[in-house]
Amino acid sequence: MGAMSPTPPPIESLTHTLPHGIDLSCRVAGPVGAPALLFVHGFPEAAFVWDGLLQHFAAPHHGGYRCVAPNLRGYEHSSAPTDVAQYRAKHLMQDLQALIALEAGPSTPLVALVAHDWGGAVAWGLAATQPQCMERLCIINSPHPATFLRELQHSPQQQAASAYMNFLARPDAPELLAQDDFRRLWVFFEGMGASDGPHAWLTPELRQRYREVWSMGLQGPCHYYGASPLRPATDDTPNVRGLSLPEALCRVDVPTQVIWGLNDTALPPSLLDGLDHWVPQLRVDRVADATHWLIHEQPERVRTLLGDFLIVKQTVQ
Repeated sequence: MGAMSPTPPPIESLTHTLPHGIDLSCRVAGPVGAPALLFVHGFPEAAFVWDGLLQHFAAPHHGGYRCVAPNLRGYEHSSAPTDVAQYRAKHLMQDLQALIALEAGPSTPLVALVAHDWGGAVAWGLAATQPQCMERLCIINSPHPATFLRELQHSPQQQAASAYMNFLARPDAPELLAQDDFRRLWVFFEGMGASDGPHAWLTPELRQRYREVWSMGLQGPCHYYGASPLRPATDDTPNVRGLSLPEALCRVDVPTQVIWGLNDTALPPSLLDGLDHWVPQLRVDRVADATHWLIHEQPERVRTLLGDFLIVKQTVQ
């Protein structure tokens, strides 16, 4: 008889009240005080999407890390300010920096910050401005601000692919998204990538998890788009055409891994071009048969790539 698989570490829910008054509801696994990994979700998801990775890396034979996945402000049971200005990048980065101090210790950096989509947008900024917070950065299908700005300004393909961002910035977007059993939100999963219909990973049980989160409110998640200047220019919002970013917000000097599903229709792989100019310690892992949702589609592949990155002393491209 073969040896039994070890029982996965349990996932617990807790809420951290940050010094500046924001509550972040979190999912955590692994011992308090162990070297920490932070996992940050994007739109239109929530902390629970990281559960498999939390349990994997919290297990003693995979590092025994303290694994923490917050619900970003505006999501699930976290604080949800009603003012769109409260979702600007500086506030979102403040949330993560404060959470890192609570979970990893005020003078101890994370082993790695792992982030997808909007979580990645915040993580890029934090790594550029507060590199002492982390030893490593892992980005999953989330564009670096400099390459994203370049493509928004000069690439018709990217401008078309990102047109949905202006819809999500509309004041009536939360109400429209909730209509018809969240019909428009399902399109993000079923249409942003493969063209062969609903993805197999989007099971009835997982759909219900999303319904429960979305039913808690969509105004906060939509405010991320309203607060961001990085979306396609329109006659009403032409600002991106003349926007430039200071080097201090773009240069990332921590060792960085980028995992990219190449079939992402919203974020084409052209966003990787020239990335090493701003991220000199860069490793890029391209996944040819994956979309924006590769965390769901290929969880074992993501685990393996991230595990390799965590144990390699020097990153190479």
